[in-house]
Amino acid sequence: MQTSQQGLHRVQDQISSACLSAGRTPAQVTLVAVSKTHGADVILPLLQAGHRVFGENRVQEAKQKWPALKEQFSGIELHLVGPLQTNKAAEAVAFFDAIQSVDREKLVAELAMEMAKQKRHPKLYVQVNTGAEPQKAGIEPQALSFFLEIARNKYNITFEGLMCIPPIDENPVPHFRMLAELAKGQDLRALSMGMSSDFPEAIAEGSTHVRVGSAIFGVRPAASLPVAK
Repeated sequence: MQTSQQGLHRVQDQISSACLSAGRTPAQVTLVAVSKTHGADVILPLLQAGHRVFGENRVQEAKQKWPALKEQFSGIELHLVGPLQTNKAAEAVAFFDAIQSVDREKLVAELAMEMAKQKRHPKLYVQVNTGAEPQKAGIEPQALSFFLEIARNKYNITFEGLMCIPPIDENPVPHFRMLAELAKGQDLRALSMGMSSDFPEAIAEGSTHVRVGSAIFGVRPAASLPVAK
């Protein structure tokens, strides 16, 4: 059975190979190890191996397990990669270094208010619904320019880049190419695209951040961590 540290090294090797094939350097790609539903005992070997960038789906879960780890290890960078409710915006601004799932004006307004209040500025990404899936969060591609304009002019918010989750039953490459073109058109440098099943293809299309969970940690536990009351 693969340990999380073995998974990390394997994924790092795959990133290096994908970068070599794409004419890029591994330094151009940040591995976000998605540790959602995994406890500190599984995360600890990655920290001991020197990895510092992690992704979480839920604010409350992250707040339960990361403070103690941050006391032990410096330089940890936490990305929120799951959906964010507006009533959790204050906690997200206080706790995360990057929020990758900004997908509506109401959330932009809350984040802008909290960033000004807390004087803390996590990097923000727009989640783009490249497949125009009605059940999935994200700004539709044709609405991106207007969304960015509203964020900039009305709320004084600028974005680091774009994020997408392609439809599960489609070839992800056209979606990666679409996101790269959208980012280029808006002069955004960061592209968060590619997960365990397709991050080499995402790297070939210019991804700067790959969000990898199961390829590192294995199958996620059936139940998430208990919520503190």
